[in-house]
Amino acid sequence: MKPVSDKAIILFDGVCNLCNSSVQFVLKHDKKQNFVFAALQSDVARELLLHYPKEIIEKDSIILIQNKKIHTESTAALLIAKEFTGLWKGFQFFWIFPKFLRDFVYRIIAKNRYKWFGKKKACMIPDKSVMDRFKL
Repeated sequence: MKPVSDKAIILFDGVCNLCNSSVQFVLKHDKKQNFVFAALQSDVARELLLHYPKEIIEKDSIILIQNKKIHTESTAALLIAKEFTGLWKGFQFFWIFPKFLRDFVYRIIAKNRYKWFGKKKACMIPDKSVMDRFKL
């Protein structure tokens, strides 16, 4: 498989309103453009995930692939937030909580995301100004 990017890759649920809002948030706050994105529903994501254990990739989670390592759930979210500047660095406070507790809260939100935030009929189409950061 040819590398998709030398940057960290965020795989997200392309039809989830919460996930799409989170991607927009990362785009706004990722000043160094450390991340590129792909919807979990895309061919790119399916090909990337062939190289990782099934039990990891079947989680109802965003997936961060960074330096060929895969991260899911709260760990992925905190590693993404680690790259932000300013007050957003405050998210790092959540590392003090044990992973099982962080992931428990994450899973509750993930399980209810469509009910609480809604769902689109199709994956979002990135704006032309950020199209180069999406791997479709």
